[in-house]
Amino acid sequence: MGEFADFFVVDADVHINERPEDLIPYCDMPWRKALEASSTMPHRYLNIPGFAPQFSGNRPFWPGGFDKKTVKTPEQLRNDLNDLGIDIGVIFPDNLLLIATFPQREYAAALARAYNAYLVDKWCDKQPGLKGVLLAAPQDPQDAAREIEKYKDEEGIVGVYLPCGGLHTLWGHEMYNPIFEAAESAGLPVILHSVLTLNSAFPFNGLEQFETEFARHAVAHSMSLMFNMLRMIETGVPVRFPNLKICFIEGGLSWVPYMAMRLDKEYLERRRYVQHLEHPPSHYIKNFYYGTQPIEEPENASDLVKIIELYEGENTTMFASDWPHHDFDHPRAILKLPVSKDIKRKILGENALEFFSIDKHGKRLNLKRKVKEDVTTL
Repeated sequence: MGEFADFFVVDADVHINERPEDLIPYCDMPWRKALEASSTMPHRYLNIPGFAPQFSGNRPFWPGGFDKKTVKTPEQLRNDLNDLGIDIGVIFPDNLLLIATFPQREYAAALARAYNAYLVDKWCDKQPGLKGVLLAAPQDPQDAAREIEKYKDEEGIVGVYLPCGGLHTLWGHEMYNPIFEAAESAGLPVILHSVLTLNSAFPFNGLEQFETEFARHAVAHSMSLMFNMLRMIETGVPVRFPNLKICFIEGGLSWVPYMAMRLDKEYLERRRYVQHLEHPPSHYIKNFYYGTQPIEEPENASDLVKIIELYEGENTTMFASDWPHHDFDHPRAILKLPVSKDIKRKILGENALEFFSIDKHGKRLNLKRKVKEDVTTL
């Protein structure tokens, strides 16, 4: 598109619609039988019994409203991204955004293994600029670590997705150390991605106090990311894994400076409780990465620029569209910001290239490739 001629655009969050029938060939027995049964049920938007738990509770269905669009093929996704002016898209799941809500450890791990195999086989690099992130099932950290080890040298894999929707044990817990260790060793960043759900897990258990999607959707994503960030800082994840890149996606940006300032205030009085931290919390918060979606749109766009400045996000903020979900953001949202062209280039693409360690062709820069040596016969 002409308006993006001077920009290279990386979308840090696009979604594909993986269905039970898609994962059947990749799933271990006996869980394959469960997917076969699920595939015969009606497919609703992010709500397939036994595969994608109902994510927003009972609510009225209004005529018209949001377009529940899905992406089903690499060709469709590539065409969609072309229309949006996006060069590289990083793929997340759709139905399995809610995998953290599954109570059965073996089933969750089997679904994650099947999805990862499907992602690599059918999506990553099957069209130019389509990259993927591995799904790490929080129910079985050891199995998730094995998945990272298995796929760490795949060109199309550029990160590890840590589900936050309905997560019962926040990501800072030591039980997840195998995932962090494996990701850091593989040179793969981790991305925390939330989603709206009504669930007994904190903080989603509080959403039942609200009657409408207006209220629930306003706070669910950002609160989930806030509490996971707090737990990771409290337990010293960025200290224990100093080479692990961490990103928070699908919560917008306005909560970030609040956390930086609030935690620094607590640190001044109560640092004895977190003696393992080598710097004030804001130091780590300013070194995390953040996806823009759903981007705030204040009446005065300079207010959003100020928010980014408050957490020094010029080099750590990445454009994310959330395509094709109803609340997706067009990259024009970044073009409209009253900042320099250099900063727009960073947010639209350069920061993501750095975070995912890829070049503009989607090649992983940290991937160890076998090099054929010339042998001279004397």
